[in-house]
Amino acid sequence: MSKSISLSSSGERSKFQHYFTLTKPKVVALMLLTALVGMCLAVPAQLPLQQAVLGVLGIGLMASSAAAYNHLIDRRIDSLMARTYRRPLPSGDLSPVKVFLFASALAVVGFAILITGVNALTAYLTMASMLGYAVVYTLYLKRATPQNIVIAGIAGAMPPLLGWTAVTGELHSNAWLLVMIIFIWTPPHFWRWLSIAKKIMPKQTYPCCLSPTERNTPKPRFSCTPSCSRLFACFQCWLE
Repeated sequence: MSKSISLSSSGERSKFQHYFTLTKPKVVALMLLTALVGMCLAVPAQLPLQQAVLGVLGIGLMASSAAAYNHLIDRRIDSLMARTYRRPLPSGDLSPVKVFLFASALAVVGFAILITGVNALTAYLTMASMLGYAVVYTLYLKRATPQNIVIAGIAGAMPPLLGWTAVTGELHSNAWLLVMIIFIWTPPHFWRWLSIAKKIMPKQTYPCCLSPTERNTPKPRFSCTPSCSRLFACFQCWLE
């Protein structure tokens, strides 16, 4: 009896871990940190408790939703890479339908929290960021152009602005400055990761990683800018 209870508990814990993995918790945690920085800079005095807490919660849920959609859209590519083939979808631990429902539920709950407990501006900006990452970047740009990370990097750079609007209810040039700092940092970080990725996924690449001439060759190879420091490589490994 105790053995069956133990196995059941272990299975439930394992399933929770699979869903938790879908949210890319380390990436989301960094996004929430930058959102919190935006809040603190927007209101130098004491933060409004409700807007701050619900803002972090809503932004976190919608960022987690975007991450789960990313897993769903990239499941075929993930199954071919040594770094990602053990993720919940490629490994068969979760079905695409369950992941879609999970991601959608996170998005709905997160949006509801923001629009009812924070403000409409933050809710719609967060929704736009989520769609920018999950749809525009993951579904289209990632597979279409080598400049994908430059074009869509704005989606990942939005959290400081979202934190700012959550506690002030307005856009401000200083908040956009914070966005630009992350936006400018993103491409070299990605390019450094790409220079490492060519060693672990030599048989399957995204069109975004190739130049136009390389896309027409029978054996694609990576084209990247290896000019960043090793720090970016270590940071990316920690995130993954």
